[in-house]
Amino acid sequence: MSNRHLARSMVMQILFQWDFKDKPTGALPAIIEQNIQEFGKGLDAANLSYIEKTVNAIIDNQKEIDTKIEQYAKNWPLEHITLVDRNILRIGVYEMLFEKEIPAKVAINEAIEIAKTYSGTPAGKFVNGILGSLYKDITHKGE
Repeated sequence: MSNRHLARSMVMQILFQWDFKDKPTGALPAIIEQNIQEFGKGLDAANLSYIEKTVNAIIDNQKEIDTKIEQYAKNWPLEHITLVDRNILRIGVYEMLFEKEIPAKVAINEAIEIAKTYSGTPAGKFVNGILGSLYKDITHKGE
């Protein structure tokens, strides 16, 4: 597993805990630190920075990200999407819309792989469908 893939997996775990605990922003630094201590041994400074920056940016832009998820998951209200899948989608949408250094296809592929690992093959297809539709709209706007 690459260091960036591990970092993305850790972002998902942090967001999962945050979401599961009813989104306590005050507890976020402790959740981040606990996950880094438990799973982040050996990660370089760039990946540790990526984790903290990405978690905070997703939370700062959560309303816009969630609106995009709801727009593309028409038959799935956000509260009915599993916590794991919902937070994987948040990472994918964030990277596609806000993180210009990460190619959209990389963001999609990473989200699919994390979904397969943590939620199973059907979740990978679900994530692919939503992020793929967003990608089509993004690329058609650029034409």
